[in-house]
Parts: sequence; C-alpha cells; structure tokens
Amino acid sequence: MIRIGIVGAGRIARVHAKTVDAHLDAELVFIADPVEDAVKPLAEKYGIRYSLNPDDVFTDAEVDAVIICSPTPLHVEHILKAAKAGKPALCEKPVAMETETVEDLVKKLENLDHKTMLGFNRRFDPTFARMHDMVKAGVVGNVEQVTIISRDPAAPPKEYIAVSGGIFKDMTIHDFDTARFFLGDITSVYAVGQNLDPDLKDTGDFDAAVITLANSQGATATITNSRHCSSGYDQRLEVFGDKATLNGENMRPTQVRVSNGEYTDAKDVYLDFFLERYAQAYALELNEFFAAIKENRQPATSIADGAKALRIAEAAEESARTGKIVYL
Repeated sequence: MIRIGIVGAGRIARVHAKTVDAHLDAELVFIADPVEDAVKPLAEKYGIRYSLNPDDVFTDAEVDAVIICSPTPLHVEHILKAAKAGKPALCEKPVAMETETVEDLVKKLENLDHKTMLGFNRRFDPTFARMHDMVKAGVVGNVEQVTIISRDPAAPPKEYIAVSGGIFKDMTIHDFDTARFFLGDITSVYAVGQNLDPDLKDTGDFDAAVITLANSQGATATITNSRHCSSGYDQRLEVFGDKATLNGENMRPTQVRVSNGEYTDAKDVYLDFFLERYAQAYALELNEFFAAIKENRQPATSIADGAKALRIAEAAEESARTGKIVYL
C-alpha cells in the first residue's frame, strides 16, 4: 500500500484525492495547504491529517509519495523537495512558467535519485491511448495530420487567468503534449490568438487560438482552442494517415439518440467538464505512477516531456504576438 500526501487543496487536488481514495493500492494519509478553509474540509472528508505548512508533506514519515497540486510557480520548489526527501512525485502541469526555470531544475536534479511524473493525463485517456496504440501498430500507416479540438464550456475566473500563465501554458499545454504523443518532437509553431470574448479583453490573454505544429518529417498537428463552448466540453481528436483515419469523438453520459417531429438523432449533451470527461484518465495516470514506484522505474511522462510542451507553449505565445512562425 502506497501512502500518499497531497500538497495543495484546490480543484485538481480534490480530483486526485477522490481517485487515490478509491484506489486499491494506495492510501491517502496527508494533505497540506496554507489556506485552512480549503484544506480542512478536504482532510475531514477523507479522515486524514492536514497541515497549513506545505513542507510538512515532504518531511512526514508516513508519506511514501507526493502528488503536487500547488500553484505552478511552486512546482519546481516542490519537485525538488520531494526529490531530496526521496519521495516519488506526480506533479500537475505545467512544470514551470519558463523554460529557463526548468533547465535550472534539471541541473539540480542531476545528482538526485528521483522519480518525477508530469500530469499529462490525456495520454492515459482510454480513447486517446487506444488511438496511439493503433498508430504504433501501423494501422494508419504514416501519420500525416493530427487534428485536436479542445474547447472549455466556460472561461475560468479572471483571477485564475491572471496567474495561469496564459491560455497556451494553462490550457493548450495538454494539447501540445498530445501532439507530441503522436508526432514526436515539434520543429515549428504558428499560432493565431483570438480576443473574441469582450468580458476577457482586459485579462491581456487570448480567449481562443488556432495553432499549427509541424515535425521534421512534415507531419502537422492543428489545435483549435476556445475558452467557451455553448455545447459543453468539446474534446475531439483525429489522426489521419496514408492508410486510415482514426477519430476520437466527444463523450456523453449515454449513447441514447432521440428522434421525433422536432429533431432527428438528438443526443445527450457532452460531458460537462474535464472532471467528468477525464475521470478515467486521471485514474489510469495514477495507475502508471504507482506502477513506476513499485517496479522501481521512471514514469511514462517525465520532466523532459513537460519541458518540451512548455517550450512549444512559449513558441505559440511568441508566434501569436508577432504573427511569425517560430522554429524550434
């Protein structure tokens, strides 16, 4: 049984707490966050100890491994503390706000024996993972185009946007990793940022974007993002090759279709948000984290993956601001 401590008590921490609590090979034992109104109710819900000092997660003798759900500016600090304490860590994305910070982190980790996994949960989504397996098996032949559509049902609060790092580092970074999952390393980035929501104009961030990525073989990924979508959480993936096309469609609560005098083939609305759409992906991500600990190996998604996705995000921001292609 792996005893888990969580640092941070926000929305994503609640997701991980629920998943750990349901896992047969793990036990949630500790959570820390400086905001008592956030951490106390979560600790009481699961009957575990809590602290207002995040450092206590890394020093507590009863914690075997840590899930880092703290704000992004604290990720590097907490990854280092977990590594120095000899505790494997699963850290939410992005690994940091700037590439230079990640480079410094890598240098500091060189002499430490650590296991650090980055939370790119979409690689573990059953639909996307199955598509990836089929690509590896040669079903689509040579991958030529990947199309990713990712639209949120509604924008987050402005206060969150202000500290998020912007749409590319906060939202699109999942899609950048998905693109790398299918295309490998990216060599060029071209992004068009959009300001279409008048309520978000004063944030200084884009509320939608279309990004084109290319690898060294000329295969491309097109990513379409929006902070809002009237039909719900729009999550689609297409992989096109010279032998076949794979499509991952939106998930719904049921597959029931209704036809009557007013409409034909009407279906349930899309699952409301990432908490529902990717619930299974979060569980499978934890499976990989726990398996890596038990098997004494590195997890499937690494700091290097986080660094490469972050570099693409920085390039997308540069491209959207300058209107130029950025070559990596």
